[in-house]
Amino acid sequence: MSFFDFFRQPDINRGVTDFRNTPGAILLDVRTPQEYREGHIPGSQNIPLQAIDKVGAVAENKDIPLYVYCHSGGRSRQAVQRLGQMGYRNVTNIGGIAAYRGKVE
Repeated sequence: MSFFDFFRQPDINRGVTDFRNTPGAILLDVRTPQEYREGHIPGSQNIPLQAIDKVGAVAENKDIPLYVYCHSGGRSRQAVQRLGQMGYRNVTNIGGIAAYRGKVE
């Protein structure tokens, strides 16, 4: 990994495509409930970062693929780290919805 790779943000558009092409995957929005109500990616589940320990309600199996996003990528990065500490083994930070070009609901 080069120095500049550290600053490269995940591509949320590619991440959503990967989520849709992964059977059984879960798309997690870790923004606040209010942010989620204001617009979210269809098919996502809202588990705010501050309540990430409740993820077992939607992802009991720790091998299930989880794709995580927030507004700009910071909270999703933190959530991915916490999920890994909780034993989840297949977690991907796909970045922030601010860069998303698809439909929101």
